[in-house]
Amino acid sequence: MTTVSRGRMVWWGATKRCARCGSGHLFRRYFTMVDDCPRCGLHFEREQGYWAGALAINIGLAGATFVVAFVVALVLTVPDVPVVPVLAILVPLMIIVPTLGYPFSKTIWVAVDRAFLQHLDRHEQLDEQIGRRPTPRGRPGA
Repeated sequence: MTTVSRGRMVWWGATKRCARCGSGHLFRRYFTMVDDCPRCGLHFEREQGYWAGALAINIGLAGATFVVAFVVALVLTVPDVPVVPVLAILVPLMIIVPTLGYPFSKTIWVAVDRAFLQHLDRHEQLDEQIGRRPTPRGRPGA
């Protein structure tokens, strides 16, 4: 089995694909992620509270968007900043960005976890390291 680079895993996550095999179709609906990858069987929620990292990514994305939009608004309007129109842009933006970013934050989190964090625990072994072939859940593995 070929090893996938960390950069590729993160790219796959950013494009809503499986961090292990690159397959898409990980969401039944916009907000509903499947439990396992339909192609390779990777189980996404490794433990209770696992998605806290995805929440942090989504908050970071929303915060960065807010800062950029706020700075642009200030640069374009100083010294007479129109507070109400700026708020009329920023408040909806803080609702829209996290909503649109939700599925991406989940797949990015799986990719970051798989590419970087799982390697920090010396006792944890990825299935590739112990010679298991990725198979869909419920089917006998190699």
